[in-house]
Amino acid sequence: MKTNEFLNLLENNPNKELVFEYEVGKLIGANYHLTEVKNVTFNTVDCGGNTNHWKETQIQLWESPSEIGKTDYLTTNKALSILNRVNSIKPLLLSTEIKVEFGNDHFHTSVLKIANFSKNAERLIIQLFEEKTLCKAPDTRVVEDVSETTSSCCGTEKTSTCCS
Repeated sequence: MKTNEFLNLLENNPNKELVFEYEVGKLIGANYHLTEVKNVTFNTVDCGGNTNHWKETQIQLWESPSEIGKTDYLTTNKALSILNRVNSIKPLLLSTEIKVEFGNDHFHTSVLKIANFSKNAERLIIQLFEEKTLCKAPDTRVVEDVSETTSSCCGTEKTSTCCS
């Protein structure tokens, strides 16, 4: 989902609780805060020697330990207010994908993509998913012979330079 689509979704669903589902059936607690908004630029080289460049927007959510047991979620209006304030200070990258950074005691910190959303009269539920890491150049990676006595990041057997 693009950042502008997310903002429109919030705007078109006023006064609803904004709920995030980080795994099927597992919700980020009502004690969460939207703690940071990031414009992120990636400028990378993959294991095949190809350069890659992209931008994305990341929002960071944090569960406050002092508010465990809280039952009222952040509203779509409040989230939109926060994002609009951020946009007035540092313009959001509206045409980029928006992702959610989250972790707690039961889930490792990850940057999660938005898979879908659902809504009812009270809630807008944003369904997240964890994207698996992939080799970005599977057709161009170089396979090298590594001797039994030479150590590499992936072991001592015949290995690719991207350690797959």
